[in-house]
Amino acid sequence: MRRHRGFTLLELMVVVAIAAMATAGATLALRDGQATQLEREALRLSAMLEAARAQSRTTGVPVVWRTRPEGFEFVGVRNRPDVPTVGTASIWGPRNWLNPVTRAQVTRPAGAQTLVLGPEPLIAAQQLTLQQGDRSLVLATDGLSPFAVATPENAQ
Repeated sequence: MRRHRGFTLLELMVVVAIAAMATAGATLALRDGQATQLEREALRLSAMLEAARAQSRTTGVPVVWRTRPEGFEFVGVRNRPDVPTVGTASIWGPRNWLNPVTRAQVTRPAGAQTLVLGPEPLIAAQQLTLQQGDRSLVLATDGLSPFAVATPENAQ
């Protein structure tokens, strides 16, 4: 009887598959969570800004967005008793940031502290910067199109 030394092809394939799964798991575990959090925050705020803008146009009442130390709020339509609230997913009331280190600053129009979201269909060009540590994203509109997320380099 001859005795063979070494590994079978099946054994080698199992080892390579295990190494591939370990590499994939490590790659997913090392994703940049802070960048993802900031992008999620920007997309959430963009959707809420557009909802407030639409509600302002519908009711004819100006809606103002402003920052607070721990978040932001919309001021305007909710103060009217004749405007019904729909469900529990209202944008009205103070909101906290998803990540407590998030900060926002209105950068256009220059010197503004708030964003005015209507009631006219065409509003002034507006822009705000969201920051988490050294990372930042910009939400901007030209006044006609919806608020969109951009990196600071791509913002106008």
